[in-house]
Amino acid sequence: MDERVREHAEVLVDWSARIEAGDDVVVSVAEDAHELGVAVAEALGERGANATMMYGSAELSRAYLKGVEAGTDGDVDADDFDSDPAVERAMFEAADAYLRVGGGRNTTAVADVDRPTRQAYAKARQGVREARMDTDWVSTVHPTRSLAQQAGMAYEEYQEFVYDAVLRDWESLADEMAEMKSVLDAGDEVRIVTERDGAPDTDVTMSIAGRTAVNSAASVAYDSHNLPSGEVFTAPYDTEGEVFFDVPMTIDATRVRNVHLAFEGGEVVDFSAESGEEAVADVLDTDDGARRLGELGIGMNRGIDRFTDSILFDEKMGDTVHLAVGRAYDACLPEGESGNDSAVHVDMISDVSERSRMEVDGEVVQRNGTFRWEDGFEAEN
Repeated sequence: MDERVREHAEVLVDWSARIEAGDDVVVSVAEDAHELGVAVAEALGERGANATMMYGSAELSRAYLKGVEAGTDGDVDADDFDSDPAVERAMFEAADAYLRVGGGRNTTAVADVDRPTRQAYAKARQGVREARMDTDWVSTVHPTRSLAQQAGMAYEEYQEFVYDAVLRDWESLADEMAEMKSVLDAGDEVRIVTERDGAPDTDVTMSIAGRTAVNSAASVAYDSHNLPSGEVFTAPYDTEGEVFFDVPMTIDATRVRNVHLAFEGGEVVDFSAESGEEAVADVLDTDDGARRLGELGIGMNRGIDRFTDSILFDEKMGDTVHLAVGRAYDACLPEGESGNDSAVHVDMISDVSERSRMEVDGEVVQRNGTFRWEDGFEAEN
């Protein structure tokens, strides 16, 4: 076994999930992530945890959903699924932690399942999702050939990319990101402006008053649940203006490019996309909360140096910001406040490495991808 696989497992178990002896841990392992799954199982055993292993197969999910479509003659709605899958929900309610080890054989395995079917399934499983998210959950991926192909990289090249992003000095990065968290925690309003062809293509403001930013340093100790991570995020509201997302992405198994969203009164009132517009429309039509923002995230992991069409990596990349429509994370909200609620949480990313600025309460804190505490920062353009 590549020693980096064991290191990845150790970071996941020790730094990210903070597993202790006696913890009940549910582990979901994708089809081609077997090697990392083995390393994680070994690490859990060494630490005296109790492990329940699941097979997290997108191909099995596809087969099930296609079967539902066949059994209903394609007319699927949420009532065709158990709205309270008691067995699965009980498993997560009894668990201390949930570790998702991704890395399937086909990144578009469910592409031929109708979108209404996928949406109905997501709505029906919201209770299970809530129970899972109430655990100390962490999601990561094993570098696989399918992910390398999706990223447009050779397999060995992709392995290097993943481990550069995952095997970081997380304590040092956490200290750096604490600067951004402090700025957001003290702020009331964020404005993001980017230009293309000499004119603004993004000029959006959002309130962050009363919200708490998360220093997402790849550990549940920081209210962070992805490995790799390397972002600072919060839960904005009262959004006004227009945003252009120029980083290509895959939404619901559909390739999406150059998305434009217009906000009024905190809601998306108009949108377009160069490609994949139907997928964007389906997301926004999921429920009332899907037209409001649930997240503003600022990428700060400079170990991620290229876009790979994987949100797990791309949203953490330095020189990017991302906004997510849909659900807001409880960690950003005052106690007793529910925030924006939705069955979806879909991130979209903007490259801010050039012709851009981010202001908090009128003060520029990032220009052209450089933060004000970094060398090379320009207070004025």
